[in-house]
Amino acid sequence: MKSPAERKILVTSALPYANGAIHIGHLLEYIQTDIWVRFQKSRGHQCTYVCADDTHGTPVMLRAQREGITPEALIAKSRQEHMQDFADFHIGFDNFHTTHSSESRELTEQIYLRLREAGHIEKREISQLFDPEKSMFLPDRFVKGECPRCGSADQYGDNCDNCGATYSPTDLKNPVSAVSGATPVIRESEHYFFRLMDFEAFLQEWTRAGHVQEQVANKLDEWLQTGLQAWDISRDAPYFGFEIPDAPGKYFYVWLDAPIGYMASFRELCERRDDLDFDDYWKPDSDAELYHFIGKDIINFHTLFWPATLKGSGFRTPTGVFAHGFVTVNGTKMSKSKGTFIRARTYLEHLDPEYLRYYYAAKLSGRIDDFDLNLEDFAQRVNSDLVGKLVNIASRCAGLLNKHFDGRTVGELANQELWRELVNAEPEIAAYYEQREFGRAVKTIMALADKINATIANEAPWKQVKDEATLADAHQVLSLGINLFKVLTVYLGPVLPALADKVADFLAVPSLTWTDFDQPLLDHEIKPFIPLMKRLEQKQIDAMTEAAKENLQPAAEAAKSKPEADGQEPIKPEISFDDFAKIDLRVARIAKAEHVEGADKLLRLELDLGGDTRQVFAGIKSAYQPEQLEGRLTVMVANLAPRKMRFGLSEGMVLAAGPGGEELWILSPDDGAQPGMRVK
Repeated sequence: MKSPAERKILVTSALPYANGAIHIGHLLEYIQTDIWVRFQKSRGHQCTYVCADDTHGTPVMLRAQREGITPEALIAKSRQEHMQDFADFHIGFDNFHTTHSSESRELTEQIYLRLREAGHIEKREISQLFDPEKSMFLPDRFVKGECPRCGSADQYGDNCDNCGATYSPTDLKNPVSAVSGATPVIRESEHYFFRLMDFEAFLQEWTRAGHVQEQVANKLDEWLQTGLQAWDISRDAPYFGFEIPDAPGKYFYVWLDAPIGYMASFRELCERRDDLDFDDYWKPDSDAELYHFIGKDIINFHTLFWPATLKGSGFRTPTGVFAHGFVTVNGTKMSKSKGTFIRARTYLEHLDPEYLRYYYAAKLSGRIDDFDLNLEDFAQRVNSDLVGKLVNIASRCAGLLNKHFDGRTVGELANQELWRELVNAEPEIAAYYEQREFGRAVKTIMALADKINATIANEAPWKQVKDEATLADAHQVLSLGINLFKVLTVYLGPVLPALADKVADFLAVPSLTWTDFDQPLLDHEIKPFIPLMKRLEQKQIDAMTEAAKENLQPAAEAAKSKPEADGQEPIKPEISFDDFAKIDLRVARIAKAEHVEGADKLLRLELDLGGDTRQVFAGIKSAYQPEQLEGRLTVMVANLAPRKMRFGLSEGMVLAAGPGGEELWILSPDDGAQPGMRVK
């Protein structure tokens, strides 16, 4: 390992897409990266953090059309919003650029032409779905239809959310354009491909040489063992992006130029700073370090396509690619209706950004495990650790030090044992930061905070100051507490930069850096104490989640505003009597009932409607065993459109009521009812 003075590091986070706002799920990555970068800088390394907005592609083009503005205007607006959100969360980019830039265009063309000259580009005709109304080829996510494997409706053109199958958009049954609603047609088009298989041997070695996490390397082995395929790097007009040289009407696929945006952002920064040289960082034999922080959903682009592209075009490859997992809130996927799909700006309007920085740090590791933001645990952790432990040290000591000792610390610390314990913890804490084991770093720091608080409580300086005989002892305890608080703040500085700045001002020092963590403040005057961090109240979280709720059905607004009984869901939007009259309720006899293999909640029922037999999958397994149902009469919706499920075709719906679980009852008609009889 090089010494801090010699180490040159370039760091990036995945580029946020210009088609949407930053939310708390995105922020996990940028906070993780920023903590690591701040740690490196505080240790004296030359560490540069760059990013950019990812601006190209069909979604940006179509949204700009809907808003009646140019794509350039849309991405300029998004960039300003993104930059403000990041700044307010204390994300310290050295440069935040855009992929729609001259630097990005020049580098993209340079890389492509080098790959072409080296024989790594090929052309061939492919079949694509074409929207005849919009006169455009449709990307995978702009086609919907029925899954070719399980038949589930309303599935995207690349994979099925129901059964997990992956496929080509042309395989979809009954496809529909998500742009116009038209039925797409198949057309041929010439596309450009990057021969990824030319780099199979290189990638097999590179992915096992410590550049990726072990979990990622194992996943990449699966792809490498099945054999790499050529990668389609072109798209047809109309498309917002860079046109391919010597190929009119053909554009670079957004995922080719997006990672090149890292290089472009750094080049633009180099042009403004004399201490940075682009080639010094990107040449094949560079001694600089290059790290990418990404989400696990884009691993293939960053650990297969990207290093192969760099290798083939004569640039250096990444030193490390660090992936993280997905974010859930309260154990489930972020929800707009529940108020847990929280945009960065909504959070900032209600809560301190350092609360979230701390909570993310306290739970982050160097692995790619998914991350749950439990809002109850979030509040408890902030209040217990930051207010109850960390800031409590300063608030306990500062007032007494100012009142009885003019705010001046002792000339020499008497309790060297606890001081040495904190100072000697530095290598362990630094190693945790370096390895991105932030949770372990935080745990170690808070354990030290517990010891400091216990020492202060045991000495009770608020009692000592009342007796002239123990006044000097009080001065020692208070001075030690202030100095130990300084060390803890240095250790947490990468996580809590705003708090560190407040503490530096309170301690009357220019700044708190890692390099002077072991230098005590002796015979030093501090300022009067002011509250450094407030407790997090539940009402603040409630207000934030309420503000984050989005009514996905505007017609339901009035119904949702009505009081709800405890445990009940909001009343659904009103329907007309004519709508209700369309429902055909029929008596049915359960001729057969059985478990469904692989289903946790479903039973398969064969329902006799008086000569007409229907198959229905009903979510009543928690309340009934199959043998309890056979021969019974029930009520079903007989004119519900059949639905193709993973387990087969469901041809109706059985009516049931109750709060759920074992308390769920199917409707049973009165004696004398006959199968097929209509319920009125």
